[in-house]
Amino acid sequence: MANHKSSIKRIRSNAAKRLRNRYQAKTTRNAIKRLRGTTTKVDAAPLLSKVISMLDRLA
Repeated sequence: MANHKSSIKRIRSNAAKRLRNRYQAKTTRNAIKRLRGTTTKVDAAPLLSKVISMLDRLA
């Protein structure tokens, strides 16, 4: 267990960031699968901009 206040806070913040990153990564993977499953350009155009935004957020 951590002894310093700053290290205790770092453990809490790392856990929160890990949860947020896992959620964003999973939703991005699902959006990419949905984009790959589209067959028409009309359906894929709005999904593409959303997926690009999600990927930029993860990078």
